[in-house]
Amino acid sequence: MTALAVETTGLSRRYGRRWALSDVSLGVAAGSVVMLAGRNGSGKSTLLRVLATALRPDHGNARVAGHDVRLERDLVRRKVALLGHHSFHYEALTARENLGVAASFLGRSNDESLLARVGLEARADDPVASFSAGMRKRLALARVLLQDAEVVLLDEPYGELDPPGFALLDRVISELRSRGATVIMATHLVERGRALCDRALMLEEGRLAWSGPAALMPAEAPGGSFVP
Repeated sequence: MTALAVETTGLSRRYGRRWALSDVSLGVAAGSVVMLAGRNGSGKSTLLRVLATALRPDHGNARVAGHDVRLERDLVRRKVALLGHHSFHYEALTARENLGVAASFLGRSNDESLLARVGLEARADDPVASFSAGMRKRLALARVLLQDAEVVLLDEPYGELDPPGFALLDRVISELRSRGATVIMATHLVERGRALCDRALMLEEGRLAWSGPAALMPAEAPGGSFVP
């Protein structure tokens, strides 16, 4: 049997009275690249943040890289990298300095070659305050790559990127697959996801509405709601 990098059982999370995730049970095979689809508000970001231990579930269980997200948060965080909507850079520091700070927090050696890898080599010594949204996204991607994680969670990673940035991200996902990392990518770019991913998961109002090969993902959930 194929080992699972991510496994959830009855996973639920609410904000006030609204359930953002409701009884989600799924498994993601180690080394696979998975698209997470669904409308805005369907629970995609919440699911990724729970898997990254940025949020605690209210009910149910999840294991990531073999570790329980409730009981072994520190171990999960050593195995997982999350590219979220917010970059959390130090505005006054340069790109090079930001990457160095991230490396020190991770207990890793700084790898400045990553700035060239994401197309920021020429701006390495400029303060992040001068960066465009797309450049900030590239720097956040460099920080994710620095972690060398077993499980990489990408939340709308194409947002703010220009066409060369799209091509860069496609290459990064291919490289992650080649080294055996597991990738879960939440995206509205369904056709791109179908081309890049092995499998797809579709959330609808916090519930798992569909799961299967990415190439066969339907244009709408079984309940009739269209995927944007």
